[in-house]
Amino acid sequence: MDFEFDLENRIVDPQDIPGDSDLENPLRPRSLAEYIGQEKAKENLSVFIEAAKLRRESLDHVLLYGPPGLGKTTLAGIIANELHVNLRITSGPAIEKPGDLAALLTNLNPGDVLFIDEIHRLSRSVEEILYPAMEDFAIDIITGKGQMAASYHLPLPRFTLVGATTRAGQLSAPLRDRFGVVLRLEMYTPEELARIVTRSAAILEIPVEQEGALEVASRSRGTPRIANRLLKRVRDFAQVMSDGVITYETAKVALDRLEIDELGLDGNDRRILETMIRYYNGGPVGLETLAAAIGEEAVTIEDVYEPYLMQIGFLSRTPRGRCATHAAYLHLGLQPPGAAPSAQQTLF
Repeated sequence: MDFEFDLENRIVDPQDIPGDSDLENPLRPRSLAEYIGQEKAKENLSVFIEAAKLRRESLDHVLLYGPPGLGKTTLAGIIANELHVNLRITSGPAIEKPGDLAALLTNLNPGDVLFIDEIHRLSRSVEEILYPAMEDFAIDIITGKGQMAASYHLPLPRFTLVGATTRAGQLSAPLRDRFGVVLRLEMYTPEELARIVTRSAAILEIPVEQEGALEVASRSRGTPRIANRLLKRVRDFAQVMSDGVITYETAKVALDRLEIDELGLDGNDRRILETMIRYYNGGPVGLETLAAAIGEEAVTIEDVYEPYLMQIGFLSRTPRGRCATHAAYLHLGLQPPGAAPSAQQTLF
């Protein structure tokens, strides 16, 4: 077997790549009115923002959680824009020491929004500094050691912390409890993604037909980040094949050429399923064994490939290992075990 996985350029990876997370990206909405989808979260957030503005107070701390690529960073920018305050951006892994966080907090202006992405990856020592900052808007800094140690109580301006995480279960209970507003972002429907594709195409000055937008949306795994990424690649095919207009036929040909099928699976996803079915009778197969069979790191399979395959019901985890489901066989055009013989294609 000779499988080559190209993770760095994987177009359907929901994690951000350079350019995706840039707040100057013209495709990012700047206000709640422009933001498409997430209606429940958006409606509640608009009430909280308006109430804070009427009271002339800072917004309560906000926790945004859900799968990657759904717009958590975009929402943080919108919150700052709606409140007419500055936005400061950092991430959990970037705050290595308590002093790093103290420097960020003491440089905030009243009402500012501090956005911490991947907040579940904050170290425990940094979290300890964050607790009083969120609750009492003050931090205690200890300098020196032994008899020379001195404690300083520094008041902070009232600010809004917006934390984003893809793993809410990994947040410690004391940190989670200090967020007054907790919003879960859901996967998008194809119709919502088609509206996003149409809006993005208008900004990029790309003519797109409704059927073409829906075809791009239906293969985007319910994720706006992937939809916008696919739109840019389909645009290239449209400029060569259909006078720059994204039609249904152009979108279908382009996405087929990119090896992205109608459910958003790419070649790497299908290879994982085919390996399980062809060499291990659909499983159960251990994670390390599967990783060795396809020449990929086990952690990459677990964190990058498995979540979507499990979400659409093509892969299951059992105590004995991973198993390909009945639906996975049917999607690949293969005969599920125990089913009556048919004219379906097989890998053998």
